[in-house]
Amino acid sequence: MNDVLDRYFKISERGSSIGTEVRAGTVSFFAMAYIILLNPLIIGTVEDVNGTTLGIPQVAAATALIAGVVTIFFGALSNYPFAFATGLGINSLVAVTLVAGEGLTWPQAMGLVVIEGIIIVLLAVSGFRSAVFNAIPMSMKAAIGVGIGLFIAMIGFVDGGFVTRVPDAAMTTVPVGLGQGGSIASWPVFIFVIGLIICGGLVVRNVRGGLFIGIIATTAIALVVQALAPSEDWGMATPAIPDSLGGMPDLSIVGQVDLFGAFANIGIIATTLLVFALLLANFFDAMGTFTALGKASGLADENGVLPDMKKALVLEGFGAVAGGLGSVSSNTVFADSSAGVGDGAKTGLANITTGVLFLAAMFLTPLYEVVPIEAASPVLVIVGVMMAGQLTTIEWRKMEVAIPSFLTIVIMPFTYSIANGIGVGFIAYAVMMAFAGKAKQVHWIIWLVAALFLVFFSMEPLLSLVG
Repeated sequence: MNDVLDRYFKISERGSSIGTEVRAGTVSFFAMAYIILLNPLIIGTVEDVNGTTLGIPQVAAATALIAGVVTIFFGALSNYPFAFATGLGINSLVAVTLVAGEGLTWPQAMGLVVIEGIIIVLLAVSGFRSAVFNAIPMSMKAAIGVGIGLFIAMIGFVDGGFVTRVPDAAMTTVPVGLGQGGSIASWPVFIFVIGLIICGGLVVRNVRGGLFIGIIATTAIALVVQALAPSEDWGMATPAIPDSLGGMPDLSIVGQVDLFGAFANIGIIATTLLVFALLLANFFDAMGTFTALGKASGLADENGVLPDMKKALVLEGFGAVAGGLGSVSSNTVFADSSAGVGDGAKTGLANITTGVLFLAAMFLTPLYEVVPIEAASPVLVIVGVMMAGQLTTIEWRKMEVAIPSFLTIVIMPFTYSIANGIGVGFIAYAVMMAFAGKAKQVHWIIWLVAALFLVFFSMEPLLSLVG
């Protein structure tokens, strides 16, 4: 059996082992598992025009199901260790803009997600997605990778409670602060700091499986701390030994999709603009994450391109279709799976492990909730450090390259959006190259994408114009 797995996934050929892949896949799951708790809070409580909500337990179960199925599907067919889950940012777009803002029902909104996913697949099959990927200059690819590193590090800091939002009432120009009032004022934040020290120390010592060991060790400390000094300030799950392993999941929202209802509800033009917004966000969110994970895993070539990139992009498109059909919003390659990549994942076997754990999470929610987000989020910070190493490959002395690269890097964490960072970077790159007298050196696809992002960033006034 081991020989079969080794040959199919090319484990030895890529310098890995079955144990490493399984362990790293487990690390990816723990780094991503928060989406099962977070996605229901984003889309499970919003009422549509009929006063209907999807429901928190229903969204949680369906989120785990679709993430598990798509992650296994992608790993088995692409042989890459890039796990999938509901895309953050895209789910907010669905809930806030499509449902709460435009008055779509939940089935209508998920129907648009399915349509957008089908378009993504067709663009990938045609080779257009690969052409866009290949047209991106190396410095911009590196900037995208660094930006995603800072983005997931920011997620880690915020989820761990180490960085918090400063209320507007504070009348300060500083949007975020350290801990609470500049201090580590709670046990959960203390656990995050301890976890960061443990994970960082293990990585510095080159301990195999250091990130996974760090999560387990930090969780054990969290359990002890919570028992001795109970706190209600934990981010998403309070560490405690569960009373039971769970029960049967409620998957009643799966398949509740209305493909064409939005067109009749709000009109063809408005619906088309919404599909375009979903398409652009998903298209470049996934492409940026592929770029970063490809370089971090060492599987990309010297130009930052993955072997069989077209195949991977086609498979990724099916994640959006599956997410819509599951009523959980578009599933896309998840930047947080870089935790597994950082722990040594190099093949699709890691994805199989992550996917199986997602499927098990449908039934064993209390068990995986033992791991608080404060114990898993330090891994994201450490991986962000690893991905920041690509800074050295950017041509900083050429300002026409440095300015768009810098904007790409900082916009991602500042706006909590990979797509926003790529969009601003592409627009800035085209404009700065034109100022440098090098407009002809900019690939026509970059000009096209920059123009599309200008439309994307003008979406609200455009929607207002069409009523």
